[in-house]
Amino acid sequence: MISQTAPVSTAKIPSPVTTKAETVLTTEQLVKIYGGRAVVDGIDMHVRAGEIVGLLGPNGAGKTTSFYMIVGLVRPNSGRVIFCNTDVTDYPMYKRARIGMGYLPQEESIFRKMTVEQNILAILETLPLSKAERRNRCDQLLHQFGIERIAKNVALTLSGGEKRRLTIARSLVTHPKLLMLDEPFSGVDPIAVYDVQQIIVNLRKSGLAIMITDHNVRETLSIVDRAYLIYDGRVESEGTKDFLINDPISRQLYLGERFKM
Repeated sequence: MISQTAPVSTAKIPSPVTTKAETVLTTEQLVKIYGGRAVVDGIDMHVRAGEIVGLLGPNGAGKTTSFYMIVGLVRPNSGRVIFCNTDVTDYPMYKRARIGMGYLPQEESIFRKMTVEQNILAILETLPLSKAERRNRCDQLLHQFGIERIAKNVALTLSGGEKRRLTIARSLVTHPKLLMLDEPFSGVDPIAVYDVQQIIVNLRKSGLAIMITDHNVRETLSIVDRAYLIYDGRVESEGTKDFLINDPISRQLYLGERFKM
């Protein structure tokens, strides 16, 4: 089902730009051991403000565990997660969220029986804002994500693309400095995938730092500034889309020799 919320632009997605902005997120030698085996074995990564960074790798490579250690779902055995110059390694998820780390889970996180605007207002009610301020912020997000016309619709009735817009809007309620996107293209039709890509690119333009992990490699590589390839618990390659596509290690371990964009 194609989203009817707003027309999808036919313009080409802007090319990623290199930025020398401040580093928002750094991981230092992250290690996670399960059953005596290091599924993550010394991961170093960073994300800057206004940058989209991809986290790629085959199943079982350690990328999901690395991602979850950053957002606070999994605690590392050793290593550090530095967010906005603060060591948040031991912070629970809610505390990371309070200081600006946004998280969009793969699983559907909206309230299915609430309307679109009620979904946004429910998050806003957790903040120290007046009723008028909450209403104003809700209206801003409805407009920003082109979901004003479905504001009164129950979330259960939304298309995949509309649900994704709503979940991203909800994740921005608290004005995060970093947005962690877990499989943002999963369960979304091709037209809506492009729509979501445009939204992510526009968020980068606002200065937001973004990290994406997704099995849809082409969709991810087409919008990232850089990506890390994780294999057997380690970063085996890192660079721009063009670098990774032509990198012999990336092709051998993950992309395959026939991979093309």
